[in-house]
Amino acid sequence: MTTAATPAIPRAQYLKELGLISVGHGLTHWYPATFYLLLPLIGKELGLSFTQIGLILTVQHVVGAIANLPGGMVVDAYGKKGHLLVMSLIWIGVPYAVMSMAHSYWVLLLCMALVGIGNNLWHPAAIPTLAFRYPLRKGFVLSVHGMFGNLGEAIAPLVIGALLTWFSWRTVVVMNVVPGVFMAALILILLGAFAVAKEGDAHAINAKAAEPWSARKYFADFLSLFRNKSLMLVSVSSMVRTFTQAGLLTFLPLYLAYELKYNPFMVGVCMAVMQIAAFAASPVAGHLSDKWGRRRVVMSSMWLTGVTIVGMVLTGGTIWFVVFVGLVGSFLYAMRSVFQAWAVESTPKHLAGTGVGVQFSITAIGGGIAPLFFGVIADAWGLYVTFYAMAVTIVLGNFLVMFVPGGEKK
Repeated sequence: MTTAATPAIPRAQYLKELGLISVGHGLTHWYPATFYLLLPLIGKELGLSFTQIGLILTVQHVVGAIANLPGGMVVDAYGKKGHLLVMSLIWIGVPYAVMSMAHSYWVLLLCMALVGIGNNLWHPAAIPTLAFRYPLRKGFVLSVHGMFGNLGEAIAPLVIGALLTWFSWRTVVVMNVVPGVFMAALILILLGAFAVAKEGDAHAINAKAAEPWSARKYFADFLSLFRNKSLMLVSVSSMVRTFTQAGLLTFLPLYLAYELKYNPFMVGVCMAVMQIAAFAASPVAGHLSDKWGRRRVVMSSMWLTGVTIVGMVLTGGTIWFVVFVGLVGSFLYAMRSVFQAWAVESTPKHLAGTGVGVQFSITAIGGGIAPLFFGVIADAWGLYVTFYAMAVTIVLGNFLVMFVPGGEKK
C-alpha cells in the first residue's frame, strides 16, 4: 500500500517512461502523416476521385473505431502495456510496406483497414498508463504524449516530401517501416511488459493485479460506461474535433497540390507548419487545463479553430495562408490531449483502457465519416466549400461541450 512516505517515481525513470512512450506515439502519427502526403500522388496514379480518396481514410477510421473496443478490453484484461505498444507499432508499419506493391484500389483499402487496427491499439495502452502513473500531472503528461504525436506529424511531411524528390512513393513506404521496427525493439528492451502502477508506488510497476479478472463482472462494468453521461458527452465532443481534423488532414494536401500547384516538398512544409504549431501548443494547453479546468481550454480552442480555418481559406496563395495554417494547428490539436485527460477522469480506473477505447471508437466515427463526407462536398461544390463546412462543424461542436458534466478545476 502506498503511503505519504513512499518516495515518488525517480526523475530518470519518469523521463524514460514518458520519453519512450511519447516517441513511440510520435511514430504512430508519423505513418498516417506520410500517407496524407502520398494521397495526391496515389490519387493521380490510380485516377481516383475526391470521393474515392476520402473513402480510403474512411475505411481506416471505421475499422479503427471497431478495433478500439476490443483493443481496450485486451488492455484491461492483459495488463502488460509494453507488449501491446510494441504490437501496435509493428502492426501499423507492415501494411504500409505491403501497400508498395498495390496497383488496385481495393488492396489500398485493405492495407488502410489493417493500419486502422494497429493504430488504435496504442492509445488504450498508453494513455491510461501515463494518466494513472502521474495523476497530479495528468493533463501535462498526456499533452507531452500528444505533443510527440504532433512532432511525428510535423517531421514526417518534411522527410517524406524530401525523399519523394528522389524516390517513388512505392519505395518510400518500404523505407518508412524501419523507424517503427526500431522503436518497437527499444520499447521492448527498455520498458518490457510494463504494467501500470501509481506514482509514488515504484515497487508495484510490474506487479500483477491483486484482484482476479472476471469476464462476467468486466462486461457488466463495460456496459455501464455507455450510461456514463460525462464519458459519452466528452467522447462525442471529441468526435466533432476529430471530424474537423480528419477533413483538414485529407483535403489540405489536395488543396495545396491541386489548387495552389505546390510540389510534394512544399506540401510537406505546409503540413509541417501546422504540426509544429500544434507541438508548441499542446503542453501549454495541457498545463492550463490542469490549472484552469478542461472545459475552458476546450471551448476556447474550438472557437478559435473555426475562426482560423476561415482565415486560412480567405488568405490562400499569400504568406498569411501559412500563418493561418499554423494557427489552425495550434488550436485544433491543443485540445486533443485535454479531451483524453477529461475522458480518463470520467472513467473508473479498472476500466481505464476500455474507457479510452470507447472514447477513441466514438471519435473514430467522426474521423471515418469526415473524409467521405467532405469528399462528396468537394466533388459537388469544390475544395473551398469543404473548408467552410469544417469551420461550421467545429463551432457547432462547441455548444455540445457546454453540457459535459465536470471539466472545472477542482
